[in-house]
Amino acid sequence: MGGFCGVISEQDCVSDLFFGTDYHSHLGTHRGGMAVLGPKGFQRSIHNIQNSPFRSKFEHDVARFEGPVGIGVISDTDPQPLIMSSKLGTFGIVTVGLITNQKELMTELFTKNSAQLQYSTNSGMVGPTEVVSALIATQPSIVEGVKYVQEKVKGSVSILLMTEDGRLYAARDKYGRTPVAIGRKEGATIALMESCALPNLGYDHLRDLGPGEMVEMEPDGVTTVIEPGKKMAICAFMWVYYGYPASSYEGRNVEMARYRCGSALAKRDADLTVDAACGIPDSGISHALGYAHEKTIKYCRPFVKYTPTWARSFMPSEQKQREHVASMKLIPIPGLIKDRRLVFCDDSIVRGTQLGKQADRLYGEGCKETHIRIACPPLLYPCRFINFSRSKSEYDLITRRYIRRQEGEGADIAKYIDPDGAPYQGMVEYIREMLNLTSLKFQTVDDLVKAIGLPKDQLCTYCWTGEDVSMPCSCAHGCQGCPHQCH
Repeated sequence: MGGFCGVISEQDCVSDLFFGTDYHSHLGTHRGGMAVLGPKGFQRSIHNIQNSPFRSKFEHDVARFEGPVGIGVISDTDPQPLIMSSKLGTFGIVTVGLITNQKELMTELFTKNSAQLQYSTNSGMVGPTEVVSALIATQPSIVEGVKYVQEKVKGSVSILLMTEDGRLYAARDKYGRTPVAIGRKEGATIALMESCALPNLGYDHLRDLGPGEMVEMEPDGVTTVIEPGKKMAICAFMWVYYGYPASSYEGRNVEMARYRCGSALAKRDADLTVDAACGIPDSGISHALGYAHEKTIKYCRPFVKYTPTWARSFMPSEQKQREHVASMKLIPIPGLIKDRRLVFCDDSIVRGTQLGKQADRLYGEGCKETHIRIACPPLLYPCRFINFSRSKSEYDLITRRYIRRQEGEGADIAKYIDPDGAPYQGMVEYIREMLNLTSLKFQTVDDLVKAIGLPKDQLCTYCWTGEDVSMPCSCAHGCQGCPHQCH
């Protein structure tokens, strides 16, 4: 996915920018970048962070950077920040999101503006940040350019932009699918995606930007230059998996939401008797604690995660290598496994590969029963709105492979959403049997929404339900956010 940080200060901003950007390292694994505007003009550095963390790659840059305004990014898409020269002047920019109509936008640029966009031989694509920059530059001003981008982009794009005269802007994507929080301390203002960075940097949380809102930042606060929209569809999966536990989005803390998720799973397990609740590290731990507290049973760690070398299992580009790294990271504790009945909480099941291997390891260590509880509903639709998944095909999802096996291509996916329906129950039983589990249950959409604490119509649940406020229905049902494949 990725994350960003921008700082404007009466003094030097580099330290806050460096640490503020570093607090987003869990959101991306490809590249990190920083750009600062100061006495030397624009200074920029971009590093590959696939094998080394952001912090270690940028320690030397911090020593040479200076200036009161800066932007930083952890990116899973393109090398950023970009420093662009245009009719609007020179500006630095970073983006986070997913642009699904990029080819269409590039065609428009070529046709109307004769724009030239740099093609990367490394990634085999034009970077989305460059496309966004070119679109901004077609308009009379920076603000009108960002407004134009939000109107044209399908998917999402949040933006930090600093101009050559020292202005700093922050813009949240049109439907607020990703968060942008504003923090303040005396003499400085910060914009970032993970609010957990604020207290340790000495900032108070001022507010969150609204969906589509753009602000101009100054050391003493922010001024709205594009008003927020009325519709919000913030990604619910942030609370389930990739949001940081200490962060809050729209006032709802991630860790507390995960406790409530686990509690909801336990309430639906009144008849299950086990010896302990356990979490698949890392995000499953919080769900498991909530489960254990609700069910008044022991919590234990039969798997310990080894992270000094490979912090995230999907860092390598090759799937086989990712699977190998994921397996070597979890080290079993035999004394907590042998002859025990265990219930494990995990955030989600995508391919199912790792969970099946972990179950086999548990049985190999003498586990009597392996019950799996998943903190979200079955993933049925690949995300079209933010860049949090590396899946290249809908058939990377174990659910979609099952449906294709049952019905072939073109099946009505919507009938597999209802947890009380026979299609759903058959799908879950297939996954349980395939992964060799004693039992398997998924969270319901209603329980997840309740655990997060926001109204359902403010959350994007597309990957589970196929529904979204930005996707008009064209079928006979005439419904908004239709789960049928009619878009």
